[in-house]
Amino acid sequence: MRKKNDFIEIHLEAMAIRLYEQGVLIQEVPIVTKGDIKHWGGSAAGLYDVAAKYRVSYSVASKVYMPYAVHYYGKYYIHGEPYYPSGQKLDSPVSGGCLRLKNDDAAIVHNFAEKGMPVIVIDKDNDDFQYPEIEETDFPQLSAHSYLIADLSSGYVFRKKNAQVQLPIASLTKLMTALVVAEHIDLTKSLLIQEAMLEAYGCSEVIQKGERLRVIELFYPLLVESCNDAAEALSYFLGRERITELMEEKGKSILMKKTAFGDTSGLSPENLSSAQDLFYLARYILNNRPPLLEITKSKEVRSFGEISFDIQALWNKNIFANDPTFLGGKTGYIKISGYNGLFIFRLETEENIERDIVIILLHSERLDLSKFDAQKAYIWLQDNYFKKAESI
Repeated sequence: MRKKNDFIEIHLEAMAIRLYEQGVLIQEVPIVTKGDIKHWGGSAAGLYDVAAKYRVSYSVASKVYMPYAVHYYGKYYIHGEPYYPSGQKLDSPVSGGCLRLKNDDAAIVHNFAEKGMPVIVIDKDNDDFQYPEIEETDFPQLSAHSYLIADLSSGYVFRKKNAQVQLPIASLTKLMTALVVAEHIDLTKSLLIQEAMLEAYGCSEVIQKGERLRVIELFYPLLVESCNDAAEALSYFLGRERITELMEEKGKSILMKKTAFGDTSGLSPENLSSAQDLFYLARYILNNRPPLLEITKSKEVRSFGEISFDIQALWNKNIFANDPTFLGGKTGYIKISGYNGLFIFRLETEENIERDIVIILLHSERLDLSKFDAQKAYIWLQDNYFKKAESI
């Protein structure tokens, strides 16, 4: 029987799995293949537990057997060298997100793992980038009740206010909805749109009764138009209660301690978070699910074939969607939350070093003030730390 301090550490950047017994490293094995983050296959990071282990498991999506499989979250396994029913081994430079090991190494991990054992998955360590010590210009007055402006790669915080305060986040919720669906459901699966899915306030013309849409297609009205019908439809893949449970579990796994969810759309005032927690969400999506950010800019992600409707015809509610430095993000509003925004920009220092910066704003009283808040923070960053870019 394993002790309390036995756990598995997976370091995706180092391509290594480390086994700890009573807190002491006893063995390290190399990861042969991990997921490709640019094509939806990024391997999930966070804090999990071993859910189950199998001498051989079968992947319905890839149609291969996986020897020495250890299941730790969603669609994600540690396993040995996969092979087809014919016995031929699968040979590919990337996986769909699972972690492939040599069979001998997979057997070691499989034998060590026990159900309930902690699994710590690290995507990448914070870098050690240092900003120069300068005499900053005065930071502008922002209308948002809470905000956080920070470097996503180093964790350096430029400015913050009430960043730990839990507030309603409205449609920023949809970022977590998409993230959880992407990590649990085959994105090629389709759904027949039913009338009950169209009852939520806020609809899209591309979601019509009787239409059959794939998961990947529903992400576009969800994240571009902020369509509540899309959120409702996506909840049918896992069930309303189950998906919100999974959203809360995912939040906890990436250290979002002040986050809770009441639904998948953000209409419920029970969708709560803090600017600090949303920093963790932004960092996670950037490092592990960047196609979601591409969608928020109305960019077509072609990993699973063509989209059946014109993406450019969708009304993009992301107020910086056309800015060349904008990597992606989301806005949200309900009466109790005010106007909220999470905006990620890639800015260049005077030394031509690119840095990914997030501006998180919660509870501005008006949409124009929320946009002005982001613009003022962006201009202040340029005036002090980054090259001038085209005005937003």
